[in-house]
Amino acid sequence: MRVAQSWLTEVIQRANPGWQVTAEELDAGFVGVGLEVEDVAALGPVTGPLVVGRVLTIEQLEGFKKPIRFCTVDVGETEPRGIVCGAQNFVPDDLVIVALPGAVLPGDFRIASRSTYGRVSEGMICSASELGIGRDHSGILVLSPGAAEPGADAHAVAGLDDHVIELAVTPDRGYCLSVRGLTRELSCGWGLDFKDPADVPDPAGEQSVDEAWAVTVAPESGAMRFALRRVTGIDTQAVTPWWMKRRLLLSGIRAISPAVDVTNYVLLELGQPLHAFDTEKVRGDFVVRRAEGGETLTTLDDVVRELDPEDVVIADSTGPVSLAGVMGGASTEVSSETTDVLLEAACWDPLAVFRTSRRHKVSSEASRRFERSVDPGVTVAALDRAAALLAEITGGIVEPVLTDIGFVPERPTIRIDPELPGRVAGVTYRPGAAQFRLEQIGATVLEEPLADGKTALLVTPPTWRPDLTLPADLVEEVLRLEGLDVIPSVLPAAPSGQGLTPLQKRRRAVSRGLGYAGYVEVQPSPFMSVSMFDQWSLDADDPRRNTLKVLNPLDSERPALATTLLPGLFDVALRNVARGQRDLSIFTIGQVVLPGPETGPVEMLDVGRRPSVNEVDKLFASLPHQPIRVGVVLTGLREPAGPWGKGRVADAVDAFAAAELIANSAGVTLERRAAQYLPWHPGRCAELLVDGVVIGHAGELHPAALEAMGLPPRTCAMEMELDGLPVRENLPAPQLSVFPAVHQDVAVVVDTDTPAASVEAALREGAGSLLEEIRLFDVFTGAQIGAGRKSLAFSLRFRAPDRTLTEDEATSARDQAVATAQERVGAELRH
Repeated sequence: MRVAQSWLTEVIQRANPGWQVTAEELDAGFVGVGLEVEDVAALGPVTGPLVVGRVLTIEQLEGFKKPIRFCTVDVGETEPRGIVCGAQNFVPDDLVIVALPGAVLPGDFRIASRSTYGRVSEGMICSASELGIGRDHSGILVLSPGAAEPGADAHAVAGLDDHVIELAVTPDRGYCLSVRGLTRELSCGWGLDFKDPADVPDPAGEQSVDEAWAVTVAPESGAMRFALRRVTGIDTQAVTPWWMKRRLLLSGIRAISPAVDVTNYVLLELGQPLHAFDTEKVRGDFVVRRAEGGETLTTLDDVVRELDPEDVVIADSTGPVSLAGVMGGASTEVSSETTDVLLEAACWDPLAVFRTSRRHKVSSEASRRFERSVDPGVTVAALDRAAALLAEITGGIVEPVLTDIGFVPERPTIRIDPELPGRVAGVTYRPGAAQFRLEQIGATVLEEPLADGKTALLVTPPTWRPDLTLPADLVEEVLRLEGLDVIPSVLPAAPSGQGLTPLQKRRRAVSRGLGYAGYVEVQPSPFMSVSMFDQWSLDADDPRRNTLKVLNPLDSERPALATTLLPGLFDVALRNVARGQRDLSIFTIGQVVLPGPETGPVEMLDVGRRPSVNEVDKLFASLPHQPIRVGVVLTGLREPAGPWGKGRVADAVDAFAAAELIANSAGVTLERRAAQYLPWHPGRCAELLVDGVVIGHAGELHPAALEAMGLPPRTCAMEMELDGLPVRENLPAPQLSVFPAVHQDVAVVVDTDTPAASVEAALREGAGSLLEEIRLFDVFTGAQIGAGRKSLAFSLRFRAPDRTLTEDEATSARDQAVATAQERVGAELRH
């Protein structure tokens, strides 16, 4: 949005006579109310003699490749000046701006008397772009008749002491794409009175008694409001006054003709796009509707456009004559011969205009505003303003007829605590600040007494602020108008923390323990394909097949939430093996999803109230159980090959060791016992128990499952439910004894199917508090032991915290340990 500083100043001065502001202050004012200023550009600079001239004669020079004219121009001197010019848009008796020799135009363009095209040119007749007024360089700048006398200083006439402000207006503040919106914002920010430019009288001077034109608005068109007003008796020789041309040029819009210039001027002034029809070219009544299949429209840019059924058009009996909200049609375009104009103003659906504009690749000044919503309350006011200006410029007559179809929708009332803005900003605002600022922006504010003696504000936003729908929006308005710079930048004090929770400590300890043991943590996908369970040959009623499927999965081949961590780990392993990395020791810690009988969708809750306790309980009950687990997969070599040897292939013992490592990191004792649980090998699988409860499985995977998945033979895995481990904090920290330890070994014979962990647990319990460490160091089977029997050798370390332990005390504790093992698991001391 480009606008002249002088235009903004004039509008504000209507309610504040004598008010002035510098360009720098204007820049700061816009920034203060939250608008982004992209540029503040001074006009010119133009130095030296710049005067108003009247064209006396024009001689067309022949024999050149382009049209060249030699003009004599009265510049207020004794003799007229001869000037060579290539522009064709002026005639004798026109007032123009002349740069005399010695003048310097923008870009350090110096004017001098020179011979060219066989004539002496004593100056230059200037265009708007050559003076730095706008960007139009299509022709010479022609002033309005009577704008000044020849020889007058053109600096003042052209207003070259002005500045042009260019702003970047965000989509939610479309009302700022107008002088009306910008001056309102400045008045609010500076606490000035404001006179709305949209407060205009009826230009016909009397009440409208009939329709300006018959119109039918189809409901599916989305037109909120549609209005027409007619101006007749237009003088075809009339020209747009210089003051209007200048403002249009500075805003980046080329002046064309009075009817077109007036619609563009009102668009910039009030933010309401308008369109002018040549009434004599309209055939029949207007119909506002959707386009029909196969229809075309030649728009004002002379492009034939194929219309889409989603496009909204204004049509007469011949078909579409305007693309609603975007661009008019060429068939009803006003021309230099037009004497009867039908002005149209409407309020269209923003989304429909946006889609039409993008569909046809047309971005106009009108579509930019309609896309951001136009004030439906200013539709007729804009028509009246445009009709009055057109009649004043052209000597036309505003007919006492008006078509006005539609309505101004009521804005919803928002209840807000007047102290809420202060609480949000952390600032104590003066009493009544919220109400004052909201009334400043045009809102209607009423007070509502509350039962506790306080007062709430009932705020009805104005029609030009569709972005205000929530209390938070109103809070933002109060904060920005009170000044964002007064809000202190204070970092909130961080509350004293309690450190990590026991669960967090345990998870980190497990992660660190596996990392220190050579495992690499991975983050596999939480989604899986249920076909993997077929590769494992799971039974149809296996609980792991009860998965929860996602309605819109990221990968259609993996639509289910994983009930086990292994599928994700297998995917990672397969990807690495496919890329040549076969020696893997990977782990992950993550959630699995285990649907229960009550898991499933629930009824949509009423968002207009707080849910009841029962509703909240039902919501939580509908969620699946999501325990945290830790999984491990090993392939290839567990110990790498090198000069020291061939390396060691990972086996089931490594999977068991990973489980023991996790248990030790969590501070719990783990038991193992043989089990059959797919996809593990039935003879090389152990279930993991803590306090007699199964929390996972470990071992070598089944060869058939490995072949089906494409994993290397002898791949091992472990999965354990981390949430199944009891949380134990070893507090206070253990004390280290300074006294020497006593080491003793013991070998016991048990049945082959007796787990070593059970024997170890029995020995630990029987040894009592003097036992510091127990470790299995040998397993032996053979004829000396007997069929179905095995020998387990343990190393025991005893130590007393307060004295030097004697050998007899250690022996007694060892014998008691063997006795307990004999009682619990049938162990016999091997001699």
